Amino acid sequence: MKLRSSETFWPLKSAMKYSYPSIDSDHTTEILIIGGGITGALIAYKLISEGKKVILVDRRDVANGSTAASTALLQYEIDVPLHELIKIRGLECAVDSYSNGKKAIFDLRTIIDTIKSDCQFEFKKSIYYCSLKKDIPFLRNEFKCRKEHGFDVNWLERWDLEKMGLNAIAGIESKTAAVMDPYKLANDLLHYCQKKGMQIYDRTNITSIQNQKSKSIAHTENKFTISAEHIIHCSGYESTETLTEKMVDLKSTYVIASENIEFLPTAFKNAIFWDTSKPYLYFRVTSDNRIIMGGGDEDFKDAKKRDKLLDKKEQYLLRHFKRKFPKINFKIDYSWAGTFGETKDGLPYFGKPDPTKNEHYVLGFGGNGITFSVIGMNSIMDSINNKKNQDLEYYRFGR
Repeated sequence: MKLRSSETFWPLKSAMKYSYPSIDSDHTTEILIIGGGITGALIAYKLISEGKKVILVDRRDVANGSTAASTALLQYEIDVPLHELIKIRGLECAVDSYSNGKKAIFDLRTIIDTIKSDCQFEFKKSIYYCSLKKDIPFLRNEFKCRKEHGFDVNWLERWDLEKMGLNAIAGIESKTAAVMDPYKLANDLLHYCQKKGMQIYDRTNITSIQNQKSKSIAHTENKFTISAEHIIHCSGYESTETLTEKMVDLKSTYVIASENIEFLPTAFKNAIFWDTSKPYLYFRVTSDNRIIMGGGDEDFKDAKKRDKLLDKKEQYLLRHFKRKFPKINFKIDYSWAGTFGETKDGLPYFGKPDPTKNEHYVLGFGGNGITFSVIGMNSIMDSINNKKNQDLEYYRFGR
């Protein structure tokens, strides 16, 4: 599956600092990770920290799938608002999921500091706003629900938003959010793990897995094998190719990045923005004063049809940006398309789809893929050791 199109921003910005070989012989390891994006890198970091022997493979260059196309808005809010998630999954799961997301942002910062990654991580506020009067009751319900369950939020009126340069009528300000360069962090994590003993092979495509009693054998496209006690799939939306359960609806999404803007409103520098429309639009600034905007989502059919819409979607996003931030002169410098997925409850999938096999999945579907991956990282050892874990129950397969 082709997960993105055109040249995205992060690889061009960061260049390819590290490179890895493709596999050229048979191997045996304790754990095999399939997928070298941000999810695989975080899982690898956890396992290496636990003293595990790990091999990681990716069918393309590492970090060049969805990670390279990510806009890397790190939020505890998920695609399903809290007051709606409570109705879908119950109070405990919903509130814990929002709290897990908040904790994940701080956990991520700790990891970044530990490995000394220069991935431009910055804490921000999150502004969830509406532009239509009919959406105000919905937004107020969400505000009251978050307040009731202990989340630090403020209500914003039109004039508050105008001070930020945003043309909207109401909003919720959340204190905890962040941005970063996901491509840089994924590469830094993988390099760190390699120095700690992990073997990495890119351009290595796993075509089949044979499960035996005490081990699993992964077969590569070029006829080599990797024997492992456990296999962890971190291949994101490409996991739809290997799983029979229907978990996610694939979507095409579109992104534009501006030229460097010398004078940005201070409020824009301090916050990320997203709206109540469906599908929603979102905005963030980079460390070098570019604005990244995403949205215009459509049902994914195939990569060619997705990519043909890129020119049209550029103009769609640019028009909407000018309506929301009329005082900012947005000149498009980069644009790209990517594939992501929506689950019925907006939550990820972790654990073993088949309890009889030592194949584990960490699938951070939705707009919170990176924070979901951190949550999955924190529960992967319990999945391997068959220990009870509340997150593995919340985000289990077959739910």
